[in-house]
Amino acid sequence: MSAKKELDRLVERYPVLQGCREEIWKAFEILRKTYENKGLLLVCGNGGSGADSEHIVGELMKEFAVKRPLPEAEKEKFMKISSEYGKLLGEKLQGSLPAIPLTGNIALSTAYANDAVPELVFAQQVYGYGNPESALLGISTSGNSKNVIYAVETARVKGMAAIGLTGEGGGRLKELCDVCICVPASFTPDVQELHLPVYHALCRMIEEEFFG
Repeated sequence: MSAKKELDRLVERYPVLQGCREEIWKAFEILRKTYENKGLLLVCGNGGSGADSEHIVGELMKEFAVKRPLPEAEKEKFMKISSEYGKLLGEKLQGSLPAIPLTGNIALSTAYANDAVPELVFAQQVYGYGNPESALLGISTSGNSKNVIYAVETARVKGMAAIGLTGEGGGRLKELCDVCICVPASFTPDVQELHLPVYHALCRMIEEEFFG
């Protein structure tokens, strides 16, 4: 299934997201450019949005709905390096779309929160990982989460593209991001319920682009 057909499928199943179609496609184009340029995606959010960040990375770093076998040339490299484990590695490793959740790394997060400014813990990681080939996805139901905003502002300094995923209105993130997907809901649980099909569709779209 092509990326466009996957987007068609999303709005067919969730008609309420029809108004977000253009922004979802723009977010897909940012992701496509990021991975074409060998960049990586950084993802951040708080609470349920933090869990969504981990979820997104899980779908990108391994196969989601499409098999991602390694190229034969890489399988051969594994066989040359290890006659004992090369076959296992070559056959079982999967193609990956590099992504990092900024919600993990307990040692860094707790040390930075304790020693510096807690609200800058995402921004610090963006500063460390970020480069112009990469992108940031910031998730906030209100669009006004300070630590996510600081991360986006840092991404801009690093020359990165920034995608926002928010509720209706978009808050400050809508002003700062290259594209902001503002789902049509304002009650936090409702916003989060609509975020899931949006990011699932984005993960499927980019997977189809590179592995379909």
